[in-house]
Amino acid sequence: MRCGYFEAGVCRSCTEIETPYAAQLATKQRHAREALAAWPDLAWLEPVASRESGFRNKAKLVVAGTVEAPTLGILDAEGRGTDLRRCGLYSPRAHTLLPALADLVTRARLTPYDVPARRGELKHLLVTESPDGEFLVRFVLRSTEALPRLERALPGLLAAHPEIAVVTANLQPEHKAVLEGEQEVVLTERATLPVAIGGPGGVVLHVGPRAFLQTNTDVAAALYAQAAAWADEVAPSSVLDLYCGVGGFALHLAAPGRRVHGVEVSEQAVAAARTSAAELGLTDVTFAAGDATAVPDLGDDLAADLVVVNPPRRGLGAELCAALDASPATTLVYSSCHAGSLARDLARLPGWTPSRARLLDMFPHTTHYETAVLLRRPTAGAFSAGS
Repeated sequence: MRCGYFEAGVCRSCTEIETPYAAQLATKQRHAREALAAWPDLAWLEPVASRESGFRNKAKLVVAGTVEAPTLGILDAEGRGTDLRRCGLYSPRAHTLLPALADLVTRARLTPYDVPARRGELKHLLVTESPDGEFLVRFVLRSTEALPRLERALPGLLAAHPEIAVVTANLQPEHKAVLEGEQEVVLTERATLPVAIGGPGGVVLHVGPRAFLQTNTDVAAALYAQAAAWADEVAPSSVLDLYCGVGGFALHLAAPGRRVHGVEVSEQAVAAARTSAAELGLTDVTFAAGDATAVPDLGDDLAADLVVVNPPRRGLGAELCAALDASPATTLVYSSCHAGSLARDLARLPGWTPSRARLLDMFPHTTHYETAVLLRRPTAGAFSAGS
C-alpha cells in the first residue's frame, strides 16, 4: 500500500507500510510464536488477514490550524497540525464526510485548540463508522463555551449528511494528552450507533460515545466467530465474559440452554449490551457493571464452565489470574492485544494448558496484532487441531 503522507514524512504512524503485507503478516506470526515459545505444544491456526486499506472504523483526529483553515489529523513535533483527512486507512465514505466536518468547524467558529499556546476550544474529532455507512461523530471541546454555536450549526450538517446518526460533545478541560473527558452531551435523538458484526443478519452491537469497539470490524467478526466455534466444541452451560464491553463476545457465544453473563466497568457499555440482547431475544444473556479485576466482587460468577477474557494491554494481573486458576471453569478463551502481557498471564495460570492460538491482524502496517488463545484444564479432554 502506498501512502503519500508517509512518503512525504508527515506521518509515520504506519511504521510497516512499505513492507509487503504478506511479509508483515509472517513477521507478526513469528513474533507471536516467539512470545509464547514457553508452550511448544500450542497449535497455531492460520492467521486472519485484514484488508490493506479502508479497514479502520474509527478516526481519532486532532483538530488544529485556524477557524478558517482547520486541520484534522495529528500534531507535529512543534504542536502544529498536520491534516490527514485522506488517510488510506479510512473508508471512502469517511473521506467524503471529513471535509464536511472541517467546514462545520469554520461555520460554527469552533476555534481549534492551540496546544503550545494553551488556548482554543475544539481539541479532537472522533468519528466511528458502522458497516452500514452510518456515523457517530464526537466533538471534544475544552468547555461549554462553543456548545451553542455547535448546536446552531448542526442541523445544516445533518441535513446535508443524513448518514450521521449520532453527534455528541465531549468536554475535556485539562491541558494534557488525554483524548476525552468524563462529561458527554448528546446532541441528536439517537445516542448509540448500531454496528452489525458479520454482515446482514449478524449480531448488532450498540456503540455509545465512550464505548470500546474493535478498530477493524471485519477482523473483529472473525475473532468473535473463532471464540464461538471454540465454545460450541465444549458446549458449556454457562459462560462468563470479563471486560465484555458492549457485548461482542457474550452475544456471539449465546446459544439455547446456555447462560452467558458479561461484566464491564462502563455502565454505558452495559446498557448498550443489554439493548442488543433484548433486540435478539436473548433472555439467558445478562450483563452487569463491575470491575473485572475486583476479584471478590465476582463471587459465584467465576463458577462458569467457560470464561472469556479480553483485557486491556496491561493484561489480567496476578490476582485475577490466581482467581481463574482456582476457579472450577474448564475452558478459557483469552483475547489479547499485547503478546508480552499475554505470555506473562499464561505463566500465571499453571492449572491451564494453552491448546490453540490464532493471530488476527486488527492493525495492518503496524507491529500490533490480536491473539486469541484457547486454554483447557489438563484433565478436560483434548481438542482436535482443526479450528
